[in-house]
Amino acid sequence: MTSLKQMDRAELQMFYEAALKEYESCKAKGLKLDMSRGKPSRAQVALSNDMLNIDVVSNAVTDGIDAFNYGGLDGLPICRRFFADTLGVKPEQVFVGGNASLQLMYDTIAKAYTHGLLHSEKPWSKLDKIKWLCPAPGYDRHFKVTQAFGMELITVPMNDDGPDMDMVEEVVKDPAVKGMWCVPKYSNPDGIVYSDEVIDRIAHLKPAAADFLLMWDNAYCIHEFDGEFRPFRDILTLCSEAGNPDMVFEFASTSKITFPGSGVACFACSKANMAYMKKLISAQTISFDKINQLRHALFLKDRATALVHMKKHAEFLKPKFDIVLEYLEREIKPLDIGRWHTPKGGYFVSFFTIPGCAKRTNQLAKEAGVVMTAAGATYPYGIDPEDSNLRIAPSYPPVEELKEAMSVFCTCVKLAAAEKLLAEK
Repeated sequence: MTSLKQMDRAELQMFYEAALKEYESCKAKGLKLDMSRGKPSRAQVALSNDMLNIDVVSNAVTDGIDAFNYGGLDGLPICRRFFADTLGVKPEQVFVGGNASLQLMYDTIAKAYTHGLLHSEKPWSKLDKIKWLCPAPGYDRHFKVTQAFGMELITVPMNDDGPDMDMVEEVVKDPAVKGMWCVPKYSNPDGIVYSDEVIDRIAHLKPAAADFLLMWDNAYCIHEFDGEFRPFRDILTLCSEAGNPDMVFEFASTSKITFPGSGVACFACSKANMAYMKKLISAQTISFDKINQLRHALFLKDRATALVHMKKHAEFLKPKFDIVLEYLEREIKPLDIGRWHTPKGGYFVSFFTIPGCAKRTNQLAKEAGVVMTAAGATYPYGIDPEDSNLRIAPSYPPVEELKEAMSVFCTCVKLAAAEKLLAEK
């Protein structure tokens, strides 16, 4: 195949007509396929079914705490130890909450608004303007949290080794800049792992705001599907050594390890932040679901056990990512109408059309029965300045459906690109 950009108008017209015919054939199939979110498949979820048979009654009391009664605001020690081992931090740095890390993230920022953080002069609600750094492409739900509080979202470009730190270091000189989202390992959606240099520069940031908040969402910390576990650095220790001990909150959950929506989430922070947050949280709850915490701790035990469990997930995930990459390499690469990252873990493939084609590709796919995350969702305010990025989420559909979906997707990419290039001829 020849690059579309090198075709003359006659050749491009012929390609367009062929792509249109192929697209009409896709539409005629009446497909209803969903690749909109990074959801584990039913087969993956079933890997944790044995957890539901664990005898929690006989193990109800651990470390002197009864999981069937009140108390234990910061979580069962046995569950705190699991997350500490998994994240490479100390148990006393871990607070175990309910089922969703996103809820803990929202609550952390909400408390900054209502009460201020440990080093805040006043609650953020009393400030005239708040700005927030959003590496993009990024996680749309992160952006929605900070947007919900009326913050001005600042897009930070993502490089192959993480956020553009030259820009970050310059922008944090503004005292109105209060924080930054980070997904340091297998970032959503690019699958990028932050380099040691980038992480060091983040830990050594010198923001003008004394209460600058680094939201370190380590959602995919043990989520390899290709190759062995890749160790990651302890951001809490790095920030402490850099003179920023209270700058970071790290988040994680078991949402894509056990049961989505019925897992366990945590945050990890400094000793001073922990004391401050526990005082605030004690006004809203006595404790979270300790029975679920107990089930998870007895089932997952420690990082080593969890990694064995994640290998089972990988057996389902890797073939699906291989299918996505196979279709892109065969159908898109020779035409030079797209680029993508090749992740080793996480839940997404980040695909970039030629500029100006993402929304059209997404629309075409939807009309052909393939639902994807909205174009632009991976950028603040849902606005992709290049109208280029699309997030492919291959985990949920069965293999045969995924093949059909990728066939439709590639056809839509071709058709949208041909339309765009013809309009420019």
